[in-house]
Amino acid sequence: MDIAIRRMQGPAEVHLCTNAMLNSEPWLTLRYTYETTARVMTDPSREPYVAVAGTEIAGFIVLNLVGPLRGYIQAICVLPAWRGKGIGTKLLKFAEERIFREHPNVFLMVSSFNHQAQRFYAALGYQRIGEVQDYVIKGQSELLMRKTIGPIQEFSPLN
Repeated sequence: MDIAIRRMQGPAEVHLCTNAMLNSEPWLTLRYTYETTARVMTDPSREPYVAVAGTEIAGFIVLNLVGPLRGYIQAICVLPAWRGKGIGTKLLKFAEERIFREHPNVFLMVSSFNHQAQRFYAALGYQRIGEVQDYVIKGQSELLMRKTIGPIQEFSPLN
C-alpha cells in the first residue's frame, strides 16, 4: 500500500479530519468540540499532515514545534477504514523524522483510559515521564510520554 504524507490542505481536509477525531476515542470521552479541534488544525504555529492513499485521506497528525515542549505531537488519528494497516506507525515515524531534525525529543500525551494507545506508543519506544491529573476532564489523567535521541545540551540540529 502506497501512503504519501503531506501537509493538510484546505477547509475540506480540516473538516474531514476534525470530524474523524470527534467521532472516535479518546476524543468522544474527552468531549472535544468542533471549534477547538479545527482551531488546532488551522493554527499557523502547528504543522498538520495527512496520510493519503491515492486520493483518500487515511489519517493525520498535528505537530507543535514551538513552546516549552518543542517536538510535541498534538494529535494523531487514523480514520476507521484504515485502522490496523500501519497508518498510525507511518504517521508517527514521519513525525519523529521531522522533529528529530530540529529537536532531540518527541513528546505526546495519551489519556489514562486509552490503554491501546499507551501500548502502541510504548512498543515504538516511548516512555511515560509524567502524569497530569484532571487535565482535560475531571477524573482522567493525561500521561506525558517521550522518545529521545539525547539531551538538549548535546543535540545538534540536522538542518
